[in-house]
Amino acid sequence: MPGATLSRWTMSYFAAACLFLLIGEVMMVTGCGYPVVAIDAPETLALVHVLAIGWLSLLMVGALLQFVPVLVAAPLRGRRLALPVLLLLVTGLLLLAGGFGALAGVGVLSPAMLPLGALLLVTGFGLAAAMLAATLFAARPLPLPARFVGLGLLALVATALIGAAFALALSGTVATGPLIRLLVHGVPLHAASGLGGWLTLTAVGVSYRLLPMFMLAPEEAHGTSHFVWWVGSAALALVAARTAWLVLDASAVEEPLALAALLAAAAVILYCADVIRLFRERRRRAVELNIRASYAAFAALLLSVVLFIIPGTRAAAGEGAAALVYLFVFGWLTGLGLAQLYKIVPFLTWLECYGTVLGRAAVPRVQDLVREGRSSLWFCLYYGAVTAATGSLFAGSAPWFRAALLLQLVATVGLTAELVRARMLSSVAEPLRFPLGAPRPNLFLPISRQQE
Repeated sequence: MPGATLSRWTMSYFAAACLFLLIGEVMMVTGCGYPVVAIDAPETLALVHVLAIGWLSLLMVGALLQFVPVLVAAPLRGRRLALPVLLLLVTGLLLLAGGFGALAGVGVLSPAMLPLGALLLVTGFGLAAAMLAATLFAARPLPLPARFVGLGLLALVATALIGAAFALALSGTVATGPLIRLLVHGVPLHAASGLGGWLTLTAVGVSYRLLPMFMLAPEEAHGTSHFVWWVGSAALALVAARTAWLVLDASAVEEPLALAALLAAAAVILYCADVIRLFRERRRRAVELNIRASYAAFAALLLSVVLFIIPGTRAAAGEGAAALVYLFVFGWLTGLGLAQLYKIVPFLTWLECYGTVLGRAAVPRVQDLVREGRSSLWFCLYYGAVTAATGSLFAGSAPWFRAALLLQLVATVGLTAELVRARMLSSVAEPLRFPLGAPRPNLFLPISRQQE
């Protein structure tokens, strides 16, 4: 892997992200959030941000710290900011969740935690975006995957700023007309910018690099891949324009958002055609589990987006199209995240432990760090549970939804345990586990020594 310098804090980001995913799923199993309470209830808002920031955004930032240098074959700028960013994001999220708890009536908490948490989050995401953007800027002209990441970083900054405006309005710190309009009408724009812009466009860009690498498929950018970038850029620009108009004029028209949804659907269809093409053109005939699990996530992406643009299906999906949002978040984003973690964690662990002794001692293969047979059962259970939970939201059955969530939680715990086993080299045969001179990995703290 060109540029395979190991990021010092990536594993810490991954560990924190997985912890927040488990916390979020436990919250849902215990009835915290929709559909037990309203979709705009403070409990639901706390849950949404635990998952969107604590799980998905920490996962994405941690991955980008490792893979942006790979995308552009250049060192990461400002790498010493990685730990402060992690601390800012975790602390900001905890304060934000505490502020939502205060709005829910938890007496020991204060709504003033909302703007303070938002300030820390904006600072943390701003520093992360600055690190990554500086790395991209220094490596121009950018390859297509890196251009997707750059677009995602713009969406991240916009999402964080909109969220900060919401926090100011909800806490009563600022109550001007534009902020109130944004709070009342701008939640779909906030979600579109975060889930569709920051998380999805960035995931698409990284996947355009990782899929060819892991499947030995052609890496040259296809014409449809460039079209996906342009269409995605146009959709994001329309969301930004609609947000600006909403702040300036309460009677702003809805057409830009509808057009953005159609453009996003077109981009998703073309992207899915691209990943199918990569699968067909691969030189590695037998694909590993992370690739098979990723293609289940691609199917969830295609299904959720296509169904979302159909008005009847969107209306049947519950308040705020909850069923389709759930499928998008847990089928697509979380499914892809878990699938890629299943490869990235063993891969980085292998580089850390065995890269320094390669050629001087017998070492295991990367796939020897995991057990695909057992892990495939966890992925099947996970996607089956997500499908059942989505169906229960369409049916409006909260008890069945929580039952499916319990199975999803069990599968997530199982997959997390597999990542821990890979990190601790538990599946590696004893003679190969620790060759002479090979460092022992820490579970989630910084790697034992920086590898340049």
